[in-house]
Amino acid sequence: MVPQAITKLFKIMSNTSKNTVSLVHNTLGDLPLVAFAGTLITNMSALDEFKNPPVPLKPLVPPDPTKPTDLTTLQTTFLNAYEAAADGGTALTAAKNAARVTLLAAIDQLAFFVQGICRYNLALLLASGFPAASTNRARTPLTMPAITGIDNDSSTQLAVHVTPLANAYSYEVQVSTGTGDWKTVATSTQARTITLTGLTTGTTYSVRVRGIGGSTGYSDWSLPLGRIVT
Repeated sequence: MVPQAITKLFKIMSNTSKNTVSLVHNTLGDLPLVAFAGTLITNMSALDEFKNPPVPLKPLVPPDPTKPTDLTTLQTTFLNAYEAAADGGTALTAAKNAARVTLLAAIDQLAFFVQGICRYNLALLLASGFPAASTNRARTPLTMPAITGIDNDSSTQLAVHVTPLANAYSYEVQVSTGTGDWKTVATSTQARTITLTGLTTGTTYSVRVRGIGGSTGYSDWSLPLGRIVT
């Protein structure tokens, strides 16, 4: 006869929702993918739970030829290939696409690594930088987000506050200065505070954001909001 306490524990475990890592990174544009890889490097490196990933997050010191190429190197290689491909040419575009596939394959390995650790710990999963797969199977178009405020509490940084969107996996943030082009500077799995770093003091930045997910892939861009970095 199974003891009552064990039976009760089994029922609790059976009813516990298992977390699944979203693989939405495979649908990101090139620059958002670079930013997403950077988020994983920063977040996972700071947590002891992820200290032995299948793909190293940063170059190993000393180098270990038996280990896969680290995520930082793959991110840099892809970004360099992306910038080179901007000049056009079939060979350069093919090199960029190949570097993208390699980067995505490494991120996929990390996604399954994180999922194995965080099956019952959603907070830790989100802290890794990966979004969780939505349990809501009814995918709907994303509405346009709104920037509710931008703070400049630290030098060379802006903290952007955005209205969260239901069914969004993550958020992409772009900035522009003057009449310049919009450039992606961050992706985030949450909207409450998205920190933009490496900005230039004394420069006014226009900021816009869009959600990623839903049935359309992306929401419309928010109305831009400007803020000077002091």
